[in-house]
Amino acid sequence: MRGRWPAGQRGAAALHALLISLFFLSSAAYATALELKPFKDDLFAYPATLSSGNNGAYTVIDYRELRDINARDEVPERRVHAQYVDTGVRKVQRDLLLKTDAGDVRHVAVGKTDGAGIIVLYLHGQGGSRKQGVDDFTFGGNFNRIKNLMAGNGGLYLSPDFTDFGDTGAAQVAALISHYAERSPGAKIFVACGSMGGALCWKLAARKDSGGRIDGLLLLGSLWDERFFASPAYKRRVPVFFGQGSKDPVFPVANQETFFRSILAKSKTYPTRFVRFETGTHGTPIRMADWRGTLNWMLSKAP
Repeated sequence: MRGRWPAGQRGAAALHALLISLFFLSSAAYATALELKPFKDDLFAYPATLSSGNNGAYTVIDYRELRDINARDEVPERRVHAQYVDTGVRKVQRDLLLKTDAGDVRHVAVGKTDGAGIIVLYLHGQGGSRKQGVDDFTFGGNFNRIKNLMAGNGGLYLSPDFTDFGDTGAAQVAALISHYAERSPGAKIFVACGSMGGALCWKLAARKDSGGRIDGLLLLGSLWDERFFASPAYKRRVPVFFGQGSKDPVFPVANQETFFRSILAKSKTYPTRFVRFETGTHGTPIRMADWRGTLNWMLSKAP
């Protein structure tokens, strides 16, 4: 009979078609899993763009203290207005202790401590603690947003204490990363560093263990390190995001811009972005950085 396969061949063909369909369905699910769903995007969207360059990799944002602090906060710099936060996320927040060879690491974990699809760490600056990175109401509610983004997307957010900004602190954070990476082997791992915490970002990039494991770095009002170019993280082309206030009195914006441009000078296609908050000061990037937009970009570029 023309146009008809024997029963055995028809069954094999049907099975082959089913397997192909399952492959594409699983691929689509995987792609969807690697894009964070929105959380209060309208409230946390960047203000107007004043200028841009480097094919969109460099952006200058119109930051204004009267609008972005005074109008956004119920008590300026202390308590954001209620619409910016959802404290229900505290149900999946725990204060934990991890014993490591480098010392005990107290940390706050928000979300899935096992089987997470994405892990984000925040490393505080001088004088901070693990509590800074989980404060729902300071920095315009931006820490509450990252907590909700992780909890709502099957991820894990970590805010640790550490001994110092040197090798011991780096070893402690590396041990924390290793611990949770083993419990979530499929997770992409991103490290955000505020202010002096950036010293740890660069040390983690340089270590063989963490430099081979992290998938992106976010420098928020932070510093630079030329040794990055010799690091395992650089060789893997991990994405790097810089957020900097134009009037930062601690780490001058010109120095950080120079370092950003030196990355592109070595490789025009290196995945890096720079957001300059015009008139912003030292803490502005922690308040204003768009977690979802930045992490989705990093997920699309991660090694």
